[in-house]
Amino acid sequence: MKKRLLILGGTTEATELAAKAAGIPNLEVISSLAGRTQQPSNPAGTVRSGGFGGIAGLINYLQDQRIDLLIDATHPFAAQISWNAATAVDRVSIPRLSIVRPAWESEPNWIEVESNEAAAAILPDLAQRIFLTIGRQELSTFAYLTELWFLMRMIDPPVAGTPIPRGEVLLARAPFSVEQERSWMQDYEIQAIVSKNSGGDATVSKLMAARELKLPVVMVQRPSMPPGLCASEVKAALVWINQQL
Repeated sequence: MKKRLLILGGTTEATELAAKAAGIPNLEVISSLAGRTQQPSNPAGTVRSGGFGGIAGLINYLQDQRIDLLIDATHPFAAQISWNAATAVDRVSIPRLSIVRPAWESEPNWIEVESNEAAAAILPDLAQRIFLTIGRQELSTFAYLTELWFLMRMIDPPVAGTPIPRGEVLLARAPFSVEQERSWMQDYEIQAIVSKNSGGDATVSKLMAARELKLPVVMVQRPSMPPGLCASEVKAALVWINQQL
């Protein structure tokens, strides 16, 4: 009998893990995507899309699908699904591992804040033209800042009817080069950047460009995550899978 691995995905690490885990004998890989991106990079193996319906829905899925192992490889800011997963696996008594991408290290030009709301609050005293690189989910948090102008970068356009700040939407998918990031910042006369501390290589070039241009970066810190066994890279997660098998 093959064992069944559920990967809570949507990240580059999740896609890489699914591709490599698919080659492990006697293992069936199922990847779950939140469904927020219109054209996601579909991983190897079976793919499901959409939410589970909270903790109870996830517990039912784990039991109905006879999941043996769960790896949480979601985005560092996807706190709700991580907490739900931690509770669900405890209820059904299956092993869980989290892949936690290392955060970017603080730099002198950073202003560290605890939330998007805190970031929005300090912007009027900081700059007039802002590069907003937080995706599309929390745009409405900044919509009340009508005196400021925003360049808003995201993969998919905002959901119709969502309040968004004044400015321009830039649709683009990472990774980006330092040269491209610098060009956007200069062409749009950006005076400050707002970012989440997502970590990883795909979007770190914006921080390098900001450093070169001596621009302040308002960095939103990560939410708290549930305790448990963690790995910082896919290689370690594969070792864990083989140990469980």
